[in-house]
Amino acid sequence: MRGQELRRAGLIVSLVACSGRVLAIEPSTPFALDNLVVTGTRQESQLLDLAGNTSVIKGETIEFTGPKRPSEILDQLPGVNIQQGGGEEHLTAIRSPVLSGGAGQGSFLLMEDGVPLRAAGFGNVNGLYEENIEQAGSVEVVRGPGSALYGSNAVHGLINVIPRAPSRDLEQEIDATAGMFGFARGMATLSDTIGHNGYRLSVEGHHEDGWRDDTRLDEQKVIAREIWTGAEDSLTSTLSGQNLNQQTGVYIVGKDAYLNRALGRTNSSPAPFRLADSVRGMTRWQHDLDNSLQFSMTPYVRFSEMDFVMSYLPSNATQKNAHYSFGAQSAFYKTLDGNHLIILGVDIEYTDGWYNEYQNKPTFKQGANIYPFGLHYDLGVSSTVLAPYAHTEWQVLEHTRLTAGVRAEDTNYDYTNNASNGVLGLYQRIPDRSDSFATVTPKLGAVQQWQNNLASYLNFARGARAPQVTDLYELQAKQVPGQTKIETINSAEIGTRGKLADLAFDGSAFWMNKDHYFYRATDGTNVPNGKTQHRGAELSLSMPLPRAFDIGMSGSYALHTWAFSRTDSPAINSVRKGSIMQEAPRTLANFHLGYSFAPGARGEIEWVHMGAYYTDNADTTRYGGHELLNLRITDKVNDSLSLYVRIFNITDRLYADRAATTTTGSDQYFPGAPRTVMVGANLRF
Repeated sequence: MRGQELRRAGLIVSLVACSGRVLAIEPSTPFALDNLVVTGTRQESQLLDLAGNTSVIKGETIEFTGPKRPSEILDQLPGVNIQQGGGEEHLTAIRSPVLSGGAGQGSFLLMEDGVPLRAAGFGNVNGLYEENIEQAGSVEVVRGPGSALYGSNAVHGLINVIPRAPSRDLEQEIDATAGMFGFARGMATLSDTIGHNGYRLSVEGHHEDGWRDDTRLDEQKVIAREIWTGAEDSLTSTLSGQNLNQQTGVYIVGKDAYLNRALGRTNSSPAPFRLADSVRGMTRWQHDLDNSLQFSMTPYVRFSEMDFVMSYLPSNATQKNAHYSFGAQSAFYKTLDGNHLIILGVDIEYTDGWYNEYQNKPTFKQGANIYPFGLHYDLGVSSTVLAPYAHTEWQVLEHTRLTAGVRAEDTNYDYTNNASNGVLGLYQRIPDRSDSFATVTPKLGAVQQWQNNLASYLNFARGARAPQVTDLYELQAKQVPGQTKIETINSAEIGTRGKLADLAFDGSAFWMNKDHYFYRATDGTNVPNGKTQHRGAELSLSMPLPRAFDIGMSGSYALHTWAFSRTDSPAINSVRKGSIMQEAPRTLANFHLGYSFAPGARGEIEWVHMGAYYTDNADTTRYGGHELLNLRITDKVNDSLSLYVRIFNITDRLYADRAATTTTGSDQYFPGAPRTVMVGANLRF
């Protein structure tokens, strides 16, 4: 098929798949063999052909689930653990422990339609709230290092939220939800295609009073998308924005404090706040040069700013930060005779940002650390990134396909200190300086197709990331400037996906070794040279059952261990080679039992399993894990109106969304929400 025919076919598939809600609600699996995925090469390809794992959450699954938080939809995937905090805050784990600080910001690449939400080095540890997952056309998740098309931050995994494409005909939809604890959300979308132009505008407004004292959340999101297609060219443009205003719940402290419901409802007074907004714009131009050669160029711009209280630190300092950036992704796609593919490209980016941190509390000492009143940091950083890459696929035998690629990435930072130089208690402000980091990340994989619906793969990859700006320039007193290094991870993965009779499955095993892991020890000091190991197995499966029932499950077993030793005082801060890392549950699982009781009507009960995990480096304190039950029911009243009810934590279980250990050795928790009922309606006209 010629290049422009391939492009037109891909556009039609996208329009049909995302044109609206599927009225006949059917069970959806994140690894259906007919799934078309775009994350691996930035163009559509069959999931069965990929040398590596990719999970796809379809739009109809997102609509049926109706996630209030990203964790409610992403934790349905194997090896993924999104732990919620005291509001929209969260921490992420993908084939990893739950990571915080610079590691949490820089280890996971969060994207919107293939473009990172933030610049490399300027990450947001809570970055998923900037995504409009609630109205997405699909979400694609890669566990482990990404392909050669992706660089910094795609170390432990990447999440690509793909907006809904325009509909072929006029589509108008309103969705309204109300629930306990002052929850109210309204969403609307308008879409149509006129001539060569298809457009979609989606908006959302969200309010919560919160179940804890003095918590409140107001958030708005908007996304506009246009697709224009011609004889040899197509343009896909996206403009999105997000605004957040919230009062945040804080940790409760004390052994098993989450089991005390009255304590769980309490909060600090005044409650910490978070104000954040972001705007992003991009246009992807695809041009057919001839029947086998295509060029793609995606210029983009983005801006984000945030003002929040760092309630997770003893200082409770206020941080203000902002950054703007612009860049472009480019690629040539060449198809050779014999079903071979070569992709050559280069990504470029420029960023300018600033950080300010100020402590309002009087100077105090905790342990060996002094937290001074007043200004901690006032700094500016600009950066440039240049990253050429090559990705190739070779059909070496009729049913055997090899993939090989490499990416070189050069990151340069220019740092300016806008305050006086020197050490102030725990903090260190260093003179102006420049730093450069160069990485090379090769990839090699193979796919063996056994049958039309059964394939195995083997994948070797290296991931790497330049240090985050905060790791480099918001130093502590004991750190040496320039000490922070490039973090690298070497990954091997083997897996099989397919279908046996009615049973669809996707299983994999992985081995990963990470060097120069930068983390903050529980005594508050930074460690720049950690080593870790990650081993595990993951499985997803789904199957229809008699009498309109169906089941689906995902699960993982993983060991995340330290690969070096470090003695600290007190002993809870010490690291011992071979011991389990903190906040790294061995088991995660999600199970669904569904029943389609009428056309367009479905009920589903969900079981969520969180395994036990240690909360300190020395494996002396432990959270026992939990099990939760959730229920979702949707009923189609007529062709225009659907009603739904969602009940979370049916058994009103006392549990913790997150458990950790303080710098002084105390247990601390984000208590999980009690039983919550939500009802809503979806109207299409």
